[in-house]
Amino acid sequence: MNRTSRLIAHPLFLVPLLFAGASLQAQSPFDGMWRFNYDLGKAPEKPSAYSLIHGMYTCSSCVPRIEVKADGTDQPVTGQAVDTMSVRAVDSKTVIRIGKKKGTVFYEVTQTASDDGKTLTSTTAYPMNSDPKSAFHITFTRVAPAPAGAHAISGSWRFAGGKTSGNAGVITVKSTADGLSYSDFSGASYTAKLDGKDYPVTGGGLWTSVSLKRIDDRTIEETDKRGDKVSSLSRCTISPDGTKMTVADTNKLTGDHSTAVYEKQ
Repeated sequence: MNRTSRLIAHPLFLVPLLFAGASLQAQSPFDGMWRFNYDLGKAPEKPSAYSLIHGMYTCSSCVPRIEVKADGTDQPVTGQAVDTMSVRAVDSKTVIRIGKKKGTVFYEVTQTASDDGKTLTSTTAYPMNSDPKSAFHITFTRVAPAPAGAHAISGSWRFAGGKTSGNAGVITVKSTADGLSYSDFSGASYTAKLDGKDYPVTGGGLWTSVSLKRIDDRTIEETDKRGDKVSSLSRCTISPDGTKMTVADTNKLTGDHSTAVYEKQ
């Protein structure tokens, strides 16, 4: 879920982590189109932490940490799924963040705090997606107060629930002669052999390469990297009836553990 944590811990950068695998057979249990289901998995335990105060927006739970001016202009960021980020407060309860890759809008996040300040709703849309209705809709509950004088979205928040619309959270897996090909709604894709070697990921933002190893006919182990650094380790298992794909993920950058479940379409 964020592929685990990519979809949940940071829906802003989401994207990612969506996982898949295949066997060497022409048709494997992994083949097909799969949709992420928030209700069936387990979110990371560590909360997301944001602050908007004195004209600066900070995401202290992001890896690496993000700190940009909240003046609505494009600010450079490094180590993220995007090259620049703009942040602006729409009003006292709502903030919009826009991430761009090479000058093109990659995602747009709208976060709104409830009137009592106990709940945060977040919608992450992907204007670059062919389906304009594609978005992640996530609800968080407050676990730490906002600093005095900070915007209402500030503080620490724990995932409470979510849903997808359009083709957000949809991945497609196809067997190749000696491995698999993968693509998702965000534009990330790769073709990799099941030999444990690194293969490039294109359009993936947070992950730049992937390696796959087959454990058995229904289980694949995946290692994702950002550059030369391992970012996550995942084990993907297909259910006996072939209708669900469960991904147990360890985020090596944050130490988070989470579980994502995808349903076959």
